Amino acid sequence: MRTDHVSGDMTAPTLWLIGAGPMAKAYAAVLDDLRVEYTVVGRGECSAAAFTSATGRAVRVGGVESALREGGPPSLAIVAVSVDQLSDTAGALLDTGVSRILLEKPGGLGSAELTVLRERAGSAEVSIAYNRRHYASTSEARRLIQQDGGVVSFAFEVTEWPHAAEPVQVAPAVRSRWFLAQSSHVVDLAFHLGGRPVDWTCHHEGSLPWHVESARFAGAGVTDSGATFDYHGDWEAPGRWGLDVLTRKHRLIFQPLEELRVMDLGSLNATVVDLDDSADLEFKPGIHAQTRSFLAGEDSVSCSLAEQVENMVIYETMAGYR
Repeated sequence: MRTDHVSGDMTAPTLWLIGAGPMAKAYAAVLDDLRVEYTVVGRGECSAAAFTSATGRAVRVGGVESALREGGPPSLAIVAVSVDQLSDTAGALLDTGVSRILLEKPGGLGSAELTVLRERAGSAEVSIAYNRRHYASTSEARRLIQQDGGVVSFAFEVTEWPHAAEPVQVAPAVRSRWFLAQSSHVVDLAFHLGGRPVDWTCHHEGSLPWHVESARFAGAGVTDSGATFDYHGDWEAPGRWGLDVLTRKHRLIFQPLEELRVMDLGSLNATVVDLDDSADLEFKPGIHAQTRSFLAGEDSVSCSLAEQVENMVIYETMAGYR
């Protein structure tokens, strides 16, 4: 087990990891590397057995409500359940006095759902786990943006893979809100670096059997930092996520998002940046830095619940949900 990413005392004896699926396994790998004490809480026997087989960690089955009745609440929690269960699970924890929660993205299936969660949170701190904010590539981009005096424009693509089958591995309610559950990952990164839209227009057309409101997306405008932006996506044609961020001196190119290429002013050559990304290579990208920051209570780049409520309204508009 690697421990070279650890510095200081990361002990968190009242930490619960809620969930036993793929994301929970990714968090468990990081928590084990950080040598943190934690309890895993799952719902079903099958997922618990698979989790234990993969990680060696026992799972308290029966769900978070049962765990809270038996011995809760913890002071900290990482919630990594299925998307349609995120807000209910976080709400149950908040109602019993949990002070800080790292809630997997997107936190819920709509702005109304998250508005209720924000009210339940009160003074508790809830961070939405958009791990791409914590990529080594994103960290280096933030440094270059600050060095260059800020973002002047950016463009991003939200195309999902058209050749992939309908996402049947998730519930129909999640499929019907796939822009929130999936595409918001790249949109969050774009607006995190370039600012939130304040004057903009958007268009959505087309339909899919499992996503009836829209299949094609386009828009443009200006953000609160004064940067111009545009975006495009077509779920019925080839493409992939991508993001270009422009400063007065550089074009910062994220495609794939884990990699950063830089084009200097006056040049047409895009050079791959040599990143300190050992943690992103060993663990699910961004999760190590995100988890460390959450446990230390020193996460300056995370998406707060209040921010996500506002962002969700933007995402719903982009997707045609409102």
